Amino acid sequence: MQEKILILDFGSQYTQLIARRVRELNVYCEIHPFNKIPEIDSFTKGVILSGSPASVRQADAPQVDFNQFHGKLPLLGVCYGAQYIAQHSGGNVAPSEIREYGRANLEYIHVSNPLMNELPVRSQVWMSHGDTIKEIPDHFEIIASTDTVKVAAYQIKGTQTYGIQFHPEVTHSTDGKQLLQNFLIDICGCSQDWTPFAFADTSIQELKDQLKDDKVVLGLSGGVDSSVAALLLHQAVGKNLHCIFVDNGLLRKNEFESVLHSYQDLGLNVKGVDAKQRFYDALQGLSDPELKRKAIGRVFIEVFDDEAHQISDVKWLAQGTIYPDVIESVSVNGGPSATIKSHHNVGGLPDFMKLKIVEPLKSLFKDEVRRVGKALGLPDDILGRHPFPGPGLAIRILGDITPEKVAILQEADYIYIKNLKDAGWYDKVWQAGAIYLPIQSVGVMGDERTYENVVALRAVSSVDGMTADWSHLPYDLLAKISNDIINNIKGINRVVYDISSKPPATIEWE
Repeated sequence: MQEKILILDFGSQYTQLIARRVRELNVYCEIHPFNKIPEIDSFTKGVILSGSPASVRQADAPQVDFNQFHGKLPLLGVCYGAQYIAQHSGGNVAPSEIREYGRANLEYIHVSNPLMNELPVRSQVWMSHGDTIKEIPDHFEIIASTDTVKVAAYQIKGTQTYGIQFHPEVTHSTDGKQLLQNFLIDICGCSQDWTPFAFADTSIQELKDQLKDDKVVLGLSGGVDSSVAALLLHQAVGKNLHCIFVDNGLLRKNEFESVLHSYQDLGLNVKGVDAKQRFYDALQGLSDPELKRKAIGRVFIEVFDDEAHQISDVKWLAQGTIYPDVIESVSVNGGPSATIKSHHNVGGLPDFMKLKIVEPLKSLFKDEVRRVGKALGLPDDILGRHPFPGPGLAIRILGDITPEKVAILQEADYIYIKNLKDAGWYDKVWQAGAIYLPIQSVGVMGDERTYENVVALRAVSSVDGMTADWSHLPYDLLAKISNDIINNIKGINRVVYDISSKPPATIEWE
């Protein structure tokens, strides 16, 4: 069993970022909703209470009995968590006179306190709260303040229970990593033994125990996630893993053939399936992005079902679901976080398909998946591939899907990606792709008027896909890409570049 930190989610936009920061310190953690607390076992080393969009003063504010941890396990309340502990211990939380949002400076730090150890005497932090802790009980001790926030951090005397009004998990808190390290290592006593190699070894053994001699079917996409999932499963069950690589007609140019050969070179038991027409038929006339995603997910399931029936005694369907998929699709473990959009591989199985689900990567962020893949020896050409959406080009074509639109976008995407590679920019951006827009604009080619479609280019920098900034590609490179697309693809007469970040936009347009 792995030692862990338990993070209770009260719905904060930063909860997943807390988990990332904890894992960056090689400490395993799990996020659970505040109202579905798992059994506390001997491997639980500490508890973190997240922030929340709610106010502790609301009648329907999220409630948790923190006394089940207080005095028994190290406890750290962040923002709402800190306010909750203070109020329910006899303190007073009231509306801030001025909304405290953005950068602030801790200027009164008790550096001798274990939580504040090795922090500078002045430290920039990130505030994001509408309430503030006005008064604390006598058995509380203030361990950090700012000019405007007296109770910026506290400790309950004689215990390992702490509260902080700021967010150490965001990069704007310049010493947030040190504070979290103090809590995790010095206070909780975590051994920092959760590494990609450790995850791989543990996962392979758990998969062996879970699957035994059962047969597993896995749908490969050509991306990092399903590839790493395949390697883990391959090492666990060998030839009992039956991989299916589906040509859904929505892949990038030449991708089906090249990726299929790569998988065969890795020794995977893989079968290629041409299902283009089935997907085109299911997508005919659909413009709504959610309907397109659901149609693609349904056909994927149908294809897997057909293929699974050709394999005797198959019992499991494996998926390359990762943490951001789960977070954006459903509330984390049923908690209060908001749903952003559905993903084709987290929608569940229909009743007629009697396969059980195995998702070896569902607790990992994208960068963690890559590190595990590297530990498993996945080739760099697959490890370094940009993320590609499960529904493929269907959600990069705004509006209805036709084979003609797919062919145009495949060519535009191919030109775009080739130029990025030739210019040395492919590995500098996290994800790039072209989007076919459902608008036409007037153009001039030679002496003739054109009225053709628009392609948008998207390139972002990111670590895990939870947040992303648009990439500042050189103007001369963008000009060359634009010229190459317009001059070589009939039907496109205008190219634009997307300079939106996530949030407020998402990486994909649909």
